[in-house]
Amino acid sequence: MSIFSSILAKIFPSANAATAPDQPAPAATDAAAATAAPAAPPAAITVVDVEALLDGMPGASSLNWRTSIVDLMKLLGLDSSLAARKQLAFELSYGEDTSDSAKMNIWLHRQVMTKLAANGGKVPAELIG
Repeated sequence: MSIFSSILAKIFPSANAATAPDQPAPAATDAAAATAAPAAPPAAITVVDVEALLDGMPGASSLNWRTSIVDLMKLLGLDSSLAARKQLAFELSYGEDTSDSAKMNIWLHRQVMTKLAANGGKVPAELIG
């Protein structure tokens, strides 16, 4: 699992259940049966208040997750090492030199918040880059 997928799974845990059903769908025996069955309605998109969720997590008050990708990853129980952040930068197509970790960390935090918002998260505007 990618690092960003792990972040999504921590923020949107119900998305994992929706994408990994417990039982496979029954196979239709003929074309008529397949067309006669009503299509399942699309899954409802639930907006997650990212700020409230993260603020409510144990340890949130001692971490600066609003500006630090390291603290955000720690809060989510993920590896926040430089190697992990470089991997996340690769996953999110960071086009700069990863040896400037301060610049990379700022970019990563903004990208993660922007992508959380794009995936149904309610993220404060000041956290989106």
